[in-house]
Amino acid sequence: MTIAEDATAKHWSKVEYLHETVKNPNIHVRGTHSYYSDAWSGSFEDSVVRYLHGDDYSLKAWQPAWPIDQLHIGDYVCIGAEAVILLGGNHTHRMDWFSLYPFAEFIVDAYVGKGDTTIGDGVWIGMRAMVMPGVSIGEGAVIASGAIVTKDVAPYTIVAGNPAKPIKSRFAEATTKTLLALKVYDWPTDKFEALKHLVCADDIDALAAASQQYNAG
Repeated sequence: MTIAEDATAKHWSKVEYLHETVKNPNIHVRGTHSYYSDAWSGSFEDSVVRYLHGDDYSLKAWQPAWPIDQLHIGDYVCIGAEAVILLGGNHTHRMDWFSLYPFAEFIVDAYVGKGDTTIGDGVWIGMRAMVMPGVSIGEGAVIASGAIVTKDVAPYTIVAGNPAKPIKSRFAEATTKTLLALKVYDWPTDKFEALKHLVCADDIDALAAASQQYNAG
C-alpha cells in the first residue's frame, strides 16, 4: 500500500486541520483553515501544545486552583512541524523566590499566570519555533524556524532568533495599515473567494479598490 492509498500515513505534503482535531476546551480555533504540519511528530495537541489543562488526563487527575490560560488561534494559521506553544501549567517557578522548585505545599502561591496566548489570523510559525506563555502574535506575522518568541509580535512582522527579535516588516507601514483596516480574514466566505486572486498577490491598491467595489454591490 502506498502513502497515497493509506489515509493514516504521514507525509510532508499532508497536514492536520485544527478545527477537525482539537478537543481541549481551552484551545479556541477560529475558522476552518488553520493547520499543523505534523509529518515528523505527533498531533497538534500531543506535540505542540504543552502544559495546558483540559486534556483527557488532566481533566481526570486534578482540578486547578487558578484560572486556566487560554490559547486562541486565528484562521489561516500555518504551524510548522515540531513547533511548541507553552501554556499555563508551567507557571510555578517563581523567579522572585529563592527557590525555583515547585513544592507541592506552596504550589498555589507559586503559580503566577502569564495570561492568554493569541496567534492571529494568517500567521506562519516555522518548524521548531517556540512560543512562550502569554504572547500575542499579530495578524500575518512570520515566526522563523527555531525562533523563541518571548514578547508580542506586531502584525505582518518577521521575527527570528533567541529571543526572537524583529527582522523586518513584510510590507511598508501604509500597506500594513490598509491590510489591517480591510480585515481580510473577517470577510464572508463569498467575498474572500471572489477576491482571493488579489489576496494572493501584492497590489494593495487593487485589493482595497476591489473590496470597496464588492461592498458597494
